[in-house]
Amino acid sequence: MSRSTGAVTRRCEKTDFEAIADMQPSSSPSRANLAGWLYVSPLVLVLVPFFVAPILVVLAASFFATDGFGGLTPGFTLASYVEVLHSALTLKLYLATIKFTVLTWVFTLIIGFFVAYFLVFHVRNQLFAIGLFLLCTVPFWTSNIIRMISWIPLLGKEGLINQALLAMGVIHQPLEVLLFSDLAVVIAYVHQLTIFMIVPIFNSMARIDKKLIEAAIDAGASRFDIMRLIVVPMSKSGIALGTIFVVSIVMGDFFVVKVMSGGGSASVVSAFYEDVGVLQYPTAAASAVLLTLVLVAIVSLILRTVDIRQEITR
Repeated sequence: MSRSTGAVTRRCEKTDFEAIADMQPSSSPSRANLAGWLYVSPLVLVLVPFFVAPILVVLAASFFATDGFGGLTPGFTLASYVEVLHSALTLKLYLATIKFTVLTWVFTLIIGFFVAYFLVFHVRNQLFAIGLFLLCTVPFWTSNIIRMISWIPLLGKEGLINQALLAMGVIHQPLEVLLFSDLAVVIAYVHQLTIFMIVPIFNSMARIDKKLIEAAIDAGASRFDIMRLIVVPMSKSGIALGTIFVVSIVMGDFFVVKVMSGGGSASVVSAFYEDVGVLQYPTAAASAVLLTLVLVAIVSLILRTVDIRQEITR
């Protein structure tokens, strides 16, 4: 009985010691947290002064009053937001911007998806596929402005496209809709932004196991079924990333709209660019804040649809 009682006592003492040890905070989590902060500190040092601080300045300026000559009066007023939201021009500009965004997204998605699909599944030589992929980036070695202006000799009244159509007898007079129109804006956007859709979709498709495609073919699946049930679902992370890139760039741009439409169309960014030109800084800041909120809402909706982190780490 004494031996068993001693064993039970030692076991109880050991259990109590382990319980006390478990109650003491471990130093490993704190070290891990410190290491994590050290890893992200360079990024924080860049983002805070060059990204967060400017956004806070714009946000503060949107609540200031102005004397009409560029001077700002510190305070808190919603006059700039009321002016922007109650303007019929704001709705018109947002509709135009959304139109350009949707059309550009549709065409870049179609072109980018099938280009990536061809490079991944139809080019057997991986080195050759990488070479073709790099070939897609050649136009982007030049300036965006040069690539945009290069469409003018092609789409103009005396451009190559009109001259070719006239020579073949397809048309009897030059098409004016090709240049300085909404069509020209969409063409320029698609030309500039398709690569932003090709790259992430290509990366997603490249991770698809080819044996899965072969097994589906052996099971009697058609090409459409393979595309619908395998390729598209497993490429959704790339589609989501490409969508974020394209939507953010189109909604944040005004130069392409201004040049390729000949001044006939405008975007949301054009509005507060003009406000800055006439020294209406609070109104421009309010427009910028509203556009940022719209973009954040769109990106959040995309991220709720597709868990990009889970797709990338799988």
